[in-house]
Amino acid sequence: MATINDVAAKAGVSTATVSRTLNGKSTVDPVLAARVQAAAAELGYHPNGLARNLRRQETAVLALIISDVENPFFTAIARGVEDIAQTAGYSVVLCNADDNEEKERRYIDVALQERVAGVVLSPTGRATNVDRLTERGTPVVAVDRPLLENTGDQVLVDTRLAAQEATRHLLDGGYRRVACVSGPPGVRTAEDRLAGYTDAVGVENALTRRAEFRAEGGRLAALSLLDEPEPPDALLVGNSTMAIGVLEALASRGLRSGQDVGIVSFDDAPWTTLIDPPLTVVAQPANEVGRVAAELLLARIGDSTRKATTTTLQAKLIVRRSSRRD
Repeated sequence: MATINDVAAKAGVSTATVSRTLNGKSTVDPVLAARVQAAAAELGYHPNGLARNLRRQETAVLALIISDVENPFFTAIARGVEDIAQTAGYSVVLCNADDNEEKERRYIDVALQERVAGVVLSPTGRATNVDRLTERGTPVVAVDRPLLENTGDQVLVDTRLAAQEATRHLLDGGYRRVACVSGPPGVRTAEDRLAGYTDAVGVENALTRRAEFRAEGGRLAALSLLDEPEPPDALLVGNSTMAIGVLEALASRGLRSGQDVGIVSFDDAPWTTLIDPPLTVVAQPANEVGRVAAELLLARIGDSTRKATTTTLQAKLIVRRSSRRD
């Protein structure tokens, strides 16, 4: 039986374009729409997503449950999801779980009560459970952090490799005692970044602190590291929110990033180029994560039998002066 992915491949368009065309949306370019219709007819594809939604009284709404709305990484994911959803005729409801498992459970309950068509979810951690959604037949796509059950579609970033490359960049720049400020235990992205750092420095040389992915957590972790008998001369920081706290800690000790302590942080927040010196970052393709997740969710809504996929995107090290001593 042909799937929406087969139609998209044959027509040379995205699954979102196929969904919009076959659901009668007027926003599709007529040339592309004709190609989709021809491909669907040739493959004998008949969409059943809309009819299923009507039978189950679902709404043309997607729920986006993210970990921290104040983190620019997640707001960029939200924008990517919305861009794709809007063009397909869906609205997006944003839910901020605040890295709180109870809030996450409540928002999953809301998604079920409101009969949303699908959910994009950044899991809070080990306790995240989407069984109630899957039992109801509500499609779920995990972003940034995988679901432990490893079921369903997910869009991730290879942050272990990125952390390894960022740490080696600091070592190659002449820093000799590189430490890592990572997120809380049990959060996959925190574990991966810590593992990548350890890959680069070796277990015997690892100097780490764990904290919440927030500014205060970064500040306290950095102060603790600076109080070591042999304090680090460089830091790999888990995200841009933590980096704010790390920079506050350095300033309170009269230390300057780059010259005194090299800094590389995950995520290229808008402010990172406005400070002096500008911050070296590991830029994650957050908007693309959101766009890919939305396309996968729409494809799943259109064809619930398609095979689950894991898409792993790559991060990019952007070198600025906070990781150089000159």
